[in-house]
Amino acid sequence: MANKISQRQVVAEIVPVVVTGCPTGPAFSNYFAQVSGGEITAAVEKIYDGGILFPEVLTGPPEIGDVTITRHYDADRDGPALKLLRNKVGQVHYDLTIQDLNCDLVVYGTERVYPKALLVGLSEPEGDSSSGAPTTFSMTFSISSVSGQTVA
Repeated sequence: MANKISQRQVVAEIVPVVVTGCPTGPAFSNYFAQVSGGEITAAVEKIYDGGILFPEVLTGPPEIGDVTITRHYDADRDGPALKLLRNKVGQVHYDLTIQDLNCDLVVYGTERVYPKALLVGLSEPEGDSSSGAPTTFSMTFSISSVSGQTVA
């Protein structure tokens, strides 16, 4: 029987990484509750030699799309870190780990690790004086590689 999970069970964790010549980003505690991106694609060229009906397909190297992580903003927990990051977008690196959770808060072997992900975007918490909904902030990372394999 398949073990399906809900979207709420996929979370992200980031840990600052020291990269020579670059500043080190602040640490963030707890998980980020929303994850998007990370798709892997390869560019394709279709080559039609003269007179053939179907093309030969050539591919480029695979590329990993940017990953965006989001969570509800807590001024005490996240405010100081965001203040430090405002001037460091495009400079700081994090190890980004995305994993599935179960009732024990971890499913071993399901993690995807994006090492030395470069922070390329920071979306500040937005406000609306007529809303009682919690505000969120997000961070976008440029990815160069992925390690870890989801267990089938």
